[in-house]
Amino acid sequence: MPDRRVPRAFNLPWGSGQITEEAHIEGGLHQPALQLLKYELGEKKGQTAIRFAAFDDEGHMEQRPLIVNEREVAALRREIARSPRLKALLKRLVED
Repeated sequence: MPDRRVPRAFNLPWGSGQITEEAHIEGGLHQPALQLLKYELGEKKGQTAIRFAAFDDEGHMEQRPLIVNEREVAALRREIARSPRLKALLKRLVED
């Protein structure tokens, strides 16, 4: 798996900033990743977001949806536990 240190820069049409946390695992067909994005410039400046992504074996982001297999959930959960701000935001996503 290619080295994906954080923080590192990202750039999107509506803003750019830093990936401040990332939980990723080695999957069967790809490398699922959840990234905590902190916008520093652009129309989203000051906002935080979660990007659900998948990378190929060479570390390039795939242009297809992220699919997490049931067998990958435990490993991804362990990785998320190492990213406290990402975990907190994900909790807010599923809370009642």
